Amino acid sequence: MSVSKIKTLAIAALLLINAFFLTMIILDNAADARIEHEAIENVCAILRANGIHVNPGDVDTNGSLWAVRTMRDDGSEALIAEMFLGETIIIDQGVILLYENEERGTAEFARAGDFEITLNAGAITSSGDALRTALGLLRDMGIETSAPVSVAGQGSEVIKAVSSFNGLEIFNCPIEFVFSGDSLEVAKGRYVTGMEIAEDGKQISSVSTALLGFLAAVTRGEQDCTQIYSVQAGYHHTAIGPFGEGMLSPAWLLETDTGRYIVDDSTGEVRGG
Repeated sequence: MSVSKIKTLAIAALLLINAFFLTMIILDNAADARIEHEAIENVCAILRANGIHVNPGDVDTNGSLWAVRTMRDDGSEALIAEMFLGETIIIDQGVILLYENEERGTAEFARAGDFEITLNAGAITSSGDALRTALGLLRDMGIETSAPVSVAGQGSEVIKAVSSFNGLEIFNCPIEFVFSGDSLEVAKGRYVTGMEIAEDGKQISSVSTALLGFLAAVTRGEQDCTQIYSVQAGYHHTAIGPFGEGMLSPAWLLETDTGRYIVDDSTGEVRGG
């Protein structure tokens, strides 16, 4: 047999092997999806039996969440302050770093990621498009967020967004830009830096487990709920160290008839959202 025929047969054999393994992966994923769907159907039936209505189609089944470590990044904070204020003086107040520019305003950054930038009138203007201006600022700040929304007020406009990691919201890390007319008055919220998947990070158990944990809280009288409108996968941020060390815990956001609740997958704790 010629060398070329042997090579052709070898390539064909490799293609068949790859096709076999690909088929097995697809079948395995399909089986996992079917099992997950059945589990959600079952837990929704349990919730309904206990007086909490929820449609299985309103439950997010994203299962790609992991525990993530975070670390305060003073360099990123300084760059953001400079972007808004230009050249500043820095005042170290311990857990808070204060940046000042007498002509433009001030910026405060706390160890947990909380920040508030207060600008003098005319320091940054929107040219009539506050939403586009906020989107540009978020991009320059290097902060990933959900799609910002505009909330109009009397003589003001607030652009609201939520910080995200890998396309999923960090539920307790909101960002706001407050405009008065065309002038940006305040940019504030919480953002986290230095994010990396923890070596000992654990993947989330399941949305079914989170829903049963929420049911247990309702049964104990800790929460009050008769209908869940949506269940969304995401994260909850917690500061755990004196120098800004923190953790993103996998979490589920429940929109209900009595408010928003966050179920922390790592602890099972149910918090008001």
